[in-house]
Amino acid sequence: MARRRSMNVFSLSFLDAITCGFGAIILFYMIIVANIDLRHDLVVEDVSGEVDRVEMRMMAGRKNLIALQQELASLIEEQAVLRGVRSQLSGEIAATERQFSELTEVSTARQQTVEELEAELEELRAEIERASAQSVTPEEAGDRIRSVTGEGNRQYLTGLRMGGERIVILVDASTSMLDRTLVNVIRRRNMSEEEQRQAPKWQQTVDTVDWLTAQIQPNTQFQIYAFNDKAWSLVEGTDGRWLTATDGSQLEQAVETLRATAPSGPTSLHAAFIAARELEPKPDNIYLIADGLPTMGTVMPPRAGVTSRERVDHFQRAARELPLNVPVNVILLAMEGDPMAAPSFWWLALNTGGSMLAPAEDWP
Repeated sequence: MARRRSMNVFSLSFLDAITCGFGAIILFYMIIVANIDLRHDLVVEDVSGEVDRVEMRMMAGRKNLIALQQELASLIEEQAVLRGVRSQLSGEIAATERQFSELTEVSTARQQTVEELEAELEELRAEIERASAQSVTPEEAGDRIRSVTGEGNRQYLTGLRMGGERIVILVDASTSMLDRTLVNVIRRRNMSEEEQRQAPKWQQTVDTVDWLTAQIQPNTQFQIYAFNDKAWSLVEGTDGRWLTATDGSQLEQAVETLRATAPSGPTSLHAAFIAARELEPKPDNIYLIADGLPTMGTVMPPRAGVTSRERVDHFQRAARELPLNVPVNVILLAMEGDPMAAPSFWWLALNTGGSMLAPAEDWP
């Protein structure tokens, strides 16, 4: 009987198969690993690009944020400034409204005063025309040391008489004395001094002083000052002291000096009234020739131009500089644009016991 062969499971064929299987698994594993590394590199590359893009966006966002923060800070600062300006403007508007209300009330009251004064002025003019057409007697005329002859009709102004032992004449020599209108004042201001001296209003001013000096009696003490922003005697070297009218030469000198003067500068009644106050003993009468309210006080204003209210304030403060109990007689050569001049000077004349006259253009 033939002998059976025994089975051996670990034969060469089986080992070859097992080895091939393991080799296949290892090869498959290597292929998979290679693919995984390739995909990982691709994913990493994609993610890195995305990260770069995000970082760039973040940098741009930060720049925009900084710019927006700066713009916001600027807007906040600007808003604070605007709030301050709005608060200031609100205050100015409120102050302006109050001032307007006060001015309206004052204007109404002054208008009533002006109307009353104008009515009283008309009555006084009528009385002067009736009562004083022959106010100067031949005897009085014979005592005068100077005479003056005019071309105008004087009967409406003969109530103005020169009296007292000590007389001061104050003459406004500021730029406004060049004409009666603002436009012509500006036009004549740019002319030569010779043309300014020939201005009709200035010629009337000089003739008025000439007429007043002709009324001064012999042995009367006098002083004649011209003034703009300062005051000076028209008889050179005599500031602050009285002169005595003897032969009329000093009076003539004063008139000729004024005739050679060209009006210029602002108007300061402070300077004129202080010059009159410094004379000792004090005057018996002051004669003021002016055309309107002052444009400055004791010092030169820092800005050009002056309001009507400021001019009234300058006038009222200047009036306090006058010597006490001395009549002020006003000859007003009024000009346009100064409505408060007439009532203010009328108040001054009444308050001091003097008189006020507003002559026609052909007087004296």
